[in-house]
Amino acid sequence: MTGTARSARTVTNWARTISYTPRRLHRPRTVDALAALVRGSARVRVLGSGHSFNRIADPGPDGVLLSTSGLPREIDVDTAARTVRVSGWARYAELARTVHAHGLALPNMASLPHISVAGSVATGTHGSGVGNAPLAAAVREMEVIGASGDTATMGRDDGRFDGAVTSLGALGVVTALTLDLEPAYEVEQRVYTELPLDDLDFDAVAASGYSVSLFTDWREPGFRQVWVKRRTDRPAVDFPWAAPARVPLHPVPGMPARNCTEQLGVPGPWHERLPHFRAEFTPSSGEEIQSEYLLPRSAAMDALYAIDDIRATVSGVLQTCEVRTIAADTQWLSPAHGRDSVALHFTWVPDEGAVLPAVRRLEEALEPFGPRPHWGKVYEMPSTVVRGLYARLPDFRALARSLDPAGTFTNAFVRELLDE
Repeated sequence: MTGTARSARTVTNWARTISYTPRRLHRPRTVDALAALVRGSARVRVLGSGHSFNRIADPGPDGVLLSTSGLPREIDVDTAARTVRVSGWARYAELARTVHAHGLALPNMASLPHISVAGSVATGTHGSGVGNAPLAAAVREMEVIGASGDTATMGRDDGRFDGAVTSLGALGVVTALTLDLEPAYEVEQRVYTELPLDDLDFDAVAASGYSVSLFTDWREPGFRQVWVKRRTDRPAVDFPWAAPARVPLHPVPGMPARNCTEQLGVPGPWHERLPHFRAEFTPSSGEEIQSEYLLPRSAAMDALYAIDDIRATVSGVLQTCEVRTIAADTQWLSPAHGRDSVALHFTWVPDEGAVLPAVRRLEEALEPFGPRPHWGKVYEMPSTVVRGLYARLPDFRALARSLDPAGTFTNAFVRELLDE
């Protein structure tokens, strides 16, 4: 049996805020079956972990949605080369456990370990840390099934590579990626509470750990929590700006801290501290809408004050806001392309009618700073504006046309971005 096909009217994203509308849904059981389905389809999009909040994965009513949930996972660690070759649909949690068992580690992880590797790097997903680039920076090679059903391999020595990893799924189905690794390390995590906004030394706070996240509900100025993750093989940094939490906390008020990774300074393996949430728990009910914008890091304080000026609008529909830093990368469509960035992430209540006006007001406030929206989140910025934020977008458009001239892997989201 190679897979199943059925109507996809009931298939939704992780948060159940998007219902996909393809002509057919397929769950192939083998890579050969996956290639055959691609070869026989005019329009194809791939559904990984479903952790997107817009229609980036929706092929539309004339297309085919390929779910990767039935495909076998392969994770092959090369300890001598310090690399791992992993199926694109594998989740970071299972990848991390396997890599750690070989005494190796990923440089960084996102806040959720439940997301797929290929989907994460394709959308520019990231963790935090002033020296940590997005997750795509660890990719050294990728294998992609193109519209013909044949597999091509691209590595860093290929001039197209910087356009291929963060590709929004527009170049083909990523079947495997090879990632750089480093020796395993331990991390301790401490949470601090009530960090003032006024007189905040943002650069110092952001550099106080290997990975740092600031959380607020914007009901009052300042930050309710700061999560500082320190590699134990690096010196400790004082944190004199806020008081340490005495009990474990969840970044969303009212949610149980048992879903979160260990706090209170208890050291542990990197993959059990870098994410905010434990792999064995669903981090929340999924009843939420998410938005995120990456801005130049130099604009961090001005952007935070701009949000503070409209916090009455934002806080009424907000569960939590997370502020992180990301180092610049070279991927053409990465929201961190070419600039060290600050990421402003918003977890909204699950009420689109109430949230979208706040999103539009937020984007107006951030507009002077050139905000680039996360590709998998909700945003209201016109595509004409988004296109202007990416100097290499014409190069990506040419790459997509050369690899997929018939537009097999496009959908309404991609075509609007590429102005096609």
